Amino acid sequence: MPELPEFRLETYFSRWEFTARFHMAASDAQTMPVADLLALADDADREAWENLALGYTETRGDPGLRAAIADTYDSGTVSPDDVLCFAGAEEAIYLAMQVLLGPDDHCVVTTPNYQSAETVPLALCEVTGVPLDPDDDWALDVDRIKAALRPHTRVVSVNFPHNPTGKVVDKTTFRRLVELCDARGIHLFSDEVYRGLERDPARTLPQAADLSDRALSLNVLSKSFGLPGLRVGWIACRDRALLSRLERAKHYTSICNAAPSEILARIAVKARGPIQGRNRAIVAENVPLLEAFFAEFPDLFAWRAPDGGCVAYPRYLGPGDVGTFCRDLVEEAGVLLLPADIYRSELGPTPRDRFRIGVGRRDPGPALAAFADWLHKRAKKSSARR
Repeated sequence: MPELPEFRLETYFSRWEFTARFHMAASDAQTMPVADLLALADDADREAWENLALGYTETRGDPGLRAAIADTYDSGTVSPDDVLCFAGAEEAIYLAMQVLLGPDDHCVVTTPNYQSAETVPLALCEVTGVPLDPDDDWALDVDRIKAALRPHTRVVSVNFPHNPTGKVVDKTTFRRLVELCDARGIHLFSDEVYRGLERDPARTLPQAADLSDRALSLNVLSKSFGLPGLRVGWIACRDRALLSRLERAKHYTSICNAAPSEILARIAVKARGPIQGRNRAIVAENVPLLEAFFAEFPDLFAWRAPDGGCVAYPRYLGPGDVGTFCRDLVEEAGVLLLPADIYRSELGPTPRDRFRIGVGRRDPGPALAAFADWLHKRAKKSSARR
């Protein structure tokens, strides 16, 4: 496999994530201490935790965890044997693309995107980008996906709720996409890591693995559950032969997940109702605060609340470029945002005047106050220079 390019988001976070005073670019929901998670455990899982032996675990994942994950899909559609666990979502993306794609294949990816969604396929085969439309509320045009398909297209990769825009497409559009892929014998790779944090639960999309036996549904405990420290993700797919190939690929990476993480993950998946409910409430509390903040500076920002997930992608209207703006903000005020350059694509143009801001962490008030104070000071300096 050719060498992959620098992972811009991780490089940026390596510099600032743990040094900035205010991390306002976070893509995960509010986390919790282990004690709080254990308080949600049933008797059997608490006993399993207390008596856990720290040996190797099954490559496919703890059977109890896979059973709990299967229960998150439509009743009877996905079984525990249709689930394969990974060390987070990134391992799943990396291995799935290597298993699904070869040099003679073609892949279609929506843009903007989480970088590895395009860079891993690009290292393997030809890739075509289909942009979400920023002028139409980040709409997905299934006809553009259809036009991008080739006889040797093997994968179409999408992500809803979307990172970084927070877009959730309507159910009719999503079903049309699934049907298109099935009709062409294409694997739909559906990144669903923010599922469960829709601001309007009625807009929650069906999971791709429920709709098609060829589709792959990716999920992880890092985002809507707010448990990235567990490093547990999974792919659900009813194509057992494909899942077996993925299992063999995992033998060359993590081999198996950490036993303590799998027990805690099992507890979390079973308690998804209260955990995701709590995190939806945090997002619901934060969105009006951010709306009010950006309304205070209409000449600098254009705000759009996310449909779902933990992030939004406002537009920067001020002087200079958004990259310099974000760099000055973190260096001078300690407030971390992600500039649009992190989301640039090799597959076509993407908006360069945006930045990602998180909406899933508790108490953004101090960060917003520091942000506002910096903007006011900046405006005064600018007026003085005139």
